[in-house]
Amino acid sequence: MTRTVLVTGATGRVGRGVVDRLLDAGVPVRALTRRPEAATTLPADVEVVTGDLTVPESLDAAIRGAGVVFLVWTAPPATAPAVIERLATSVRRVVLLSSPHRTPHPFFRQSNPLARLHDDIERLIAAAGLESTIIRPGMFASNAVFWWASAIRSDGVVRWPYGAAETAPVDDRDVAAVAARALYEDGHAGGDYVLTGPESLSQAEQVGIIGDVVGRRIPFEELSPDEFRTETEGSWPRPVVDMLLAAWGATMGRPAYVTSTVADVLGSVRSFRDWVADHAAAFRDGATPSG
Repeated sequence: MTRTVLVTGATGRVGRGVVDRLLDAGVPVRALTRRPEAATTLPADVEVVTGDLTVPESLDAAIRGAGVVFLVWTAPPATAPAVIERLATSVRRVVLLSSPHRTPHPFFRQSNPLARLHDDIERLIAAAGLESTIIRPGMFASNAVFWWASAIRSDGVVRWPYGAAETAPVDDRDVAAVAARALYEDGHAGGDYVLTGPESLSQAEQVGIIGDVVGRRIPFEELSPDEFRTETEGSWPRPVVDMLLAAWGATMGRPAYVTSTVADVLGSVRSFRDWVADHAAAFRDGATPSG
């Protein structure tokens, strides 16, 4: 009998996809949530258990009987050692949603608190003797909604810095599908998977693809880093802005880091154009943003 998979972050953009794919494969799913009312959108056959990563002892009921955990760390780092120690007493393997902070490409080598947190959690998992699979998505294709959809719907112009900076946006659904395979298929223990889309595209090219799909030209107006800081003042956290500017600036003049891992695991990979075609409504007038 397939053992239950415990999914943290089950209502997030990757976690929800993991839940759906596990259920499609006939795998029993248990979702950890701090607030049960937030899990009402999950399918009825998901077992919802209340627990909080900041209170390690609250995880006992969720861990009990689970064979594998999909770990998305969404809490301050202080309780990470105690949580990993607790996991190690009950489960055999962890699939961690991390980041490509070890990837030898300047886009991913910029120091930031999230990368340091991920590195610490990876070390804790290894020290605890847990089997692990590390999932390292690069830039998400769905960032295009959060970054550009509102401007495209309102005045049809994207004002953005580093238009020539290249990334390889990965479809959130592909990230979820790879994570789900790692959770229920044999052969993924010890895997360290950097996930990207299939091609390197400049940010201006990505906006151009959105325009092609929705059927109109979308001008791209280049902002300087300081202009971008001014544009985002009060609405974006300054450390996030500085991190992105540093990453885009560092990759200027070279293609994005591209891997074949998604296709290797799944047999196929979605392009950025594929993602846009499936989410084109988000960029059209009168649309409600969605991931």
